[in-house]
Amino acid sequence: MDIYEAVQKRYSVRAYRDRAVEEDKLDRVLNAGRLAPSARNCQDWKFVAVRDGATRRKLAEASEQPWLAKAPVIVAVVSTNPERIMHCRVPAAPVDCAIAADHMTLAAVAEGLGSCWIGHFDQDRCCEILDVPPAAKIIVLLAMGYPASDQPPRTRKPLDEVVCHDTFA
Repeated sequence: MDIYEAVQKRYSVRAYRDRAVEEDKLDRVLNAGRLAPSARNCQDWKFVAVRDGATRRKLAEASEQPWLAKAPVIVAVVSTNPERIMHCRVPAAPVDCAIAADHMTLAAVAEGLGSCWIGHFDQDRCCEILDVPPAAKIIVLLAMGYPASDQPPRTRKPLDEVVCHDTFA
C-alpha cells in the first residue's frame, strides 16, 4: 500500500473486532511513530502501548468513551517536555506528538488496522492510570485494532477551499 492509499483509507474507527493485534504489527506501527520528525530532532516523547484489559477499561472511563475499552490496543502519546516552545512561539509538544501519532495512524492502515485519535480524556486520571510522571503530559490517546466494519470515506472540503498560493488571501 502506498502512502496516498493509506491517507485515503484512514478513518476514525470506533468499533473493533475481538482480535488481538499481532506484536510485529504493533511494533511496526510504534516504530513509524519513533521515526517521525520532531522539532530540533529532540524526540521528546514516549509511547505507552496498553493491551491490558483492566487498564484499557480505566482509560475508557477517564475518557468518558465506553467504546474505547473494546480497542485491543490504546497508545498514549506522551510528551516528556510539554513546556518547550519552538522559535516560532508555538508549543513543540502538541506538534511533535501529533506528527508521531499521525505516522502511527497511517502505518496502522498499512497493517490492516484501524485507529481513532482521542483528545477527550481526563489528563490527570489518565496520567495516574499510566504512571506518567508529573513533568510529562499525554497529548493524545490512539485506539487501535482491527475494524469491526468498513466505513465509507468522509467528505472533505474541496482543495480550492483549503489551499492558498503565495498569500493567505
